Amino acid sequence: MAKQTFTTGQVLTAAQMTSLQQTAMGGGSTTAKTTSYVLVAADAGTVVQMNAAGATTITVNTALFAAGDTVQIQNIGAGVCTITAGTATISTSSVLALSQYDGGSLYFTATGAAIYFAWDAADSTGMANPMTTTGDTIYSSSGTTPARLGIGSTGQVLTVAAGLPSWATAASGGGFDLITTVDASAATTVSFTSIAGTYDHLLLIWQGVYMSAATQYLDIKFNSTSANYSFMGIYQAPTSTGLYTGSTSSIGGAAEYAPVPFCPASNIVEDNGRGQMWIYNYASASISKRFQFSGEATSGASLATTRGMVNGNGLWNNTAAITQVDFIRSSTATITGKFQLWGVK
Repeated sequence: MAKQTFTTGQVLTAAQMTSLQQTAMGGGSTTAKTTSYVLVAADAGTVVQMNAAGATTITVNTALFAAGDTVQIQNIGAGVCTITAGTATISTSSVLALSQYDGGSLYFTATGAAIYFAWDAADSTGMANPMTTTGDTIYSSSGTTPARLGIGSTGQVLTVAAGLPSWATAASGGGFDLITTVDASAATTVSFTSIAGTYDHLLLIWQGVYMSAATQYLDIKFNSTSANYSFMGIYQAPTSTGLYTGSTSSIGGAAEYAPVPFCPASNIVEDNGRGQMWIYNYASASISKRFQFSGEATSGASLATTRGMVNGNGLWNNTAAITQVDFIRSSTATITGKFQLWGVK
């Protein structure tokens, strides 16, 4: 109820007592406002409730209220209602711009001075929403002041610089990226071209590879260059084991001693040619390129006697950065199978 002046011996009605109790408990009837409003003395002890679609103000002037008076302020409208100090002084740890369904209480410490106590938990900590864009982040810029960190770009990570959060490009770390997959079918050459120099090493993987003619095999070339390859390795089969070396115009050689062993003349289910090759420091333009390889294949229709494993390493004595890798046939056979190029960070 509004502030009353009582006299000695005055008897309050039940309705007055109910209203007084509601006010003491922070409730009571409201004075509805739909436009900007200047508080008057009769508002002491009442609830002023703003309900407007647009922005409004509630102005507080001096010489209207006594120390100890209170005025409750509510905003149920969509428009922001701002409590404005006219001739009076308003102190608060909160914000005075009330969004929809915000509210609080003006407590007067003197006729011209009041403290605003916000009911809203966010407002009571001085929290004003600084966000403007979907994906924004709020952080503390000075211990208690909220600030906006705009959304970062795709692939960026959240980091800290000079004690504040910020977005940054993720640092390069370990891992594998699949660069290209080629599913060859009766091909004469399988090529990976225009290889970017953004990785530390390359990994070639092949599986399910077979040739269209017997006793045919695959060779590998870098940058289409036919010179300065040397390698050594061990071939193991059910009936034989061999140590071999090579210095050829490509990474390969006759029969099963090729790093990519020759494959059967027909598709023998999952036991077709398969293997891998690591190429180290491929992007360097100042050192020779070292590689390691391993593979498995058959040299004919009999898996029991001709399936073999080959393991070895080698050197391409060329300082050029590798930008192309070709799998080439040894003769007239065609190539079928899956080939993948991976970048290693």
